Amino acid sequence: MTDDPDIPADSKLTRSKSRWAELGKFLTGLTSRPADARLPPGQHLVRNWPVLDLGQTPNVTKETWRLDITGAVDATSSWTWNSFMAQPQETRLCDIHCVTSWSRYDNSFAGVSTQHLLEAAGVSDTATHVVLHSNDGYTTNLTIEDFARPENLIAHSWNGEPLTLDHGGPVRLVVPHLYFWKSAKWLRRLDFVTADHPGFWELRGYHNRGDPWEEQRYS
Repeated sequence: MTDDPDIPADSKLTRSKSRWAELGKFLTGLTSRPADARLPPGQHLVRNWPVLDLGQTPNVTKETWRLDITGAVDATSSWTWNSFMAQPQETRLCDIHCVTSWSRYDNSFAGVSTQHLLEAAGVSDTATHVVLHSNDGYTTNLTIEDFARPENLIAHSWNGEPLTLDHGGPVRLVVPHLYFWKSAKWLRRLDFVTADHPGFWELRGYHNRGDPWEEQRYS
């Protein structure tokens, strides 16, 4: 689903990463864990947090930010920053793994749990997937089971500080058990659907789920 016309689909980054999918770049084929049991196959540790996006950074402020919740829910709703911050707040410590082969340990994210959002939104039992829409036009898809895991957050802070725009602020998803392209930055809409709808990278050769331990980099 790439229904936003301003996505730079033919950008240099998009062409390069699509080519990686064709070539199977970074794939190791390993079936056993490396010596460091926290590090998935083909990954290397970094201390910084690399910035990756589609080549544009939307300037979304807390005052203008909205999270629309649509689709197979009791009623369509929209959270403002104030209503988002009025929800129960939680903190999670997790490792994150990017499909471009870097991993970073011990990231502390704060925000609203996806489990709470599912309950607050009244998501229907008929919903099988959620499509995440970002303010730069990016989309990605998750099964309800992957979205609902207890470690997942709709996050506004990282390591005690507000998320910067470069890293998806004011609000992004954090789904640490999958490659980080599934953790959409600049989150603006959650669309709960009754059938799968692959997103931006999934339509460009990347795996539909993205489990780093299974090296599900590409389709």
